[in-house]
Amino acid sequence: MNRRNFLINTTIMSAAMSPAISRAAKLLAPVPLPVGVQLYTMGKLMETDPKGTLQKLAAIGIKQVESAGSSKGVWYGYKPAEFAKMVSDCGMKWQSAHVGGVKFTLSALLKMANTKEDSAKMQQYAPMLEKMKQAPNLSDNLQELVDGAAEGKIGYLVCAAYPMKTMDDVKAAVEVFSKAGEACKKAGLQFAFHNHNAEFVPIDGVAPYDYIMEHTDKDLVKSELDLGWASVAGRDPVQIFQKYPGRIPLWHVKDMNKKTSEPVEVGQGFIDFKRIFDHRKTSGMKHFFIEQDGAPDPLVNVKNSVGKIREM
Repeated sequence: MNRRNFLINTTIMSAAMSPAISRAAKLLAPVPLPVGVQLYTMGKLMETDPKGTLQKLAAIGIKQVESAGSSKGVWYGYKPAEFAKMVSDCGMKWQSAHVGGVKFTLSALLKMANTKEDSAKMQQYAPMLEKMKQAPNLSDNLQELVDGAAEGKIGYLVCAAYPMKTMDDVKAAVEVFSKAGEACKKAGLQFAFHNHNAEFVPIDGVAPYDYIMEHTDKDLVKSELDLGWASVAGRDPVQIFQKYPGRIPLWHVKDMNKKTSEPVEVGQGFIDFKRIFDHRKTSGMKHFFIEQDGAPDPLVNVKNSVGKIREM
């Protein structure tokens, strides 16, 4: 074949193959993970303007949300199906809902305090707790919450917090979580529990987090690991994934200031999220949610955090 014919044939073959190459490239390209937000981050915005807040989150690039409830109720004053439609109309998916493990009185909340500083901060929540004391919880209103989550067609019902100070508290949590796991399974949901740093403070030589994971059914009770609080407590999230592979489908992506142990926007703290995300398959991670407790400007925080995550 002379050079002229070779070039002609090569050009024809390249043209014929380019659509296939393009399709293959698309299949091999990394798929961006949908970024979520825990709506607790939005503070009072979800009370004063829930619809507008959701629209603004969607405009920032948020694709999924995890609800937290407010003084207006577990579902922000709406029926679960109504709230689900509001989220869907904004182009997002309601994936998960946080609910209380017990009735949250101030005395119950103080069981989560490890220092005098913690106690002082928690005292500030007294007015909010007074408004929310009638909110349903897993200990007293399990089926009501499961039915609501099923109506909203979400995938996960999550215990936001369960006060633990003694081993009896931890064992009570195991009992509540086990019942919740069974009820969720019957309704086509998955139950999980969320941690703060208290779950990693040993009681009688055992961290409550590990006790719960080792004394509950791995299929009925999953973990939503708060990467920030686990890290502040001195636990490596990657090592937790390796210890409980496939059992941590939900994450809270929360960065922390190393000196103050206070939440900050992603990229402003000490946590190496790139390393953690590299081990997401070991975790079994399905969804992750940005969260910053007490964010001074929630929408700016979320926008900046989304940008940092995309850089990863």
